[in-house]
Amino acid sequence: MMDVDPYEVILYPVVTEKAVELIERENKLVFIVKRDATKHQIKRAVEKLFDVKVVKVNTLITPRGEKKAYVKLSPEYSAVDIAIRLGIF
Repeated sequence: MMDVDPYEVILYPVVTEKAVELIERENKLVFIVKRDATKHQIKRAVEKLFDVKVVKVNTLITPRGEKKAYVKLSPEYSAVDIAIRLGIF
C-alpha cells in the first residue's frame, strides 16, 4: 500500500454544531478528506498529524461530492484537545 502525505489526505476539519457535539459527546473528529483516500490512509494520517490513536473511521460522500470522515479516537486521547489545537473551540 502506498504511503501518502497526511497533509494531502486530510483537507480540513468540519466545524458545525453536529461536529462539535460529536467532539464533546463521542470523542470523534470530523474532517473533509481527499475523495480517493481509504479508511486506512485517513486513520494513518490522523494518527501521524495529531499523535493520537484512532479506533474507527467512518466515511461518507456528501451531496456536494466531498468525502467526510468521522474519526473516533481511543479513550485515552481527547478530541476536545485536538479541536482546541485546530482552533475549533
